[in-house]
Amino acid sequence: MPIAMARHILVKTAAEAEQLKQRLERGEDFAALARKHSTCASGKRGGDLGEVRPGQMVRSIDAVIFKKPLKVIHGPLKSQFGYHLVQVYFRD
Repeated sequence: MPIAMARHILVKTAAEAEQLKQRLERGEDFAALARKHSTCASGKRGGDLGEVRPGQMVRSIDAVIFKKPLKVIHGPLKSQFGYHLVQVYFRD
């Protein structure tokens, strides 16, 4: 079964996610922004989700983690929890 490692930032609005994405694209630190802004418990770990296997995350996030390019900020992606920015940094 494939395994991936990813990090994300979860916020309440698409506008907030878009602002954070622009800050990341300008070179701001992902982990620092996750700790400050993410509403997910993973924010305390700089947004790190650790090892992820297919089916562990909601479908929209799962698709990004296992099908989209590595080391790119994907999103904002909407889920029932809010809006996510996702970066996959390892996949086997």
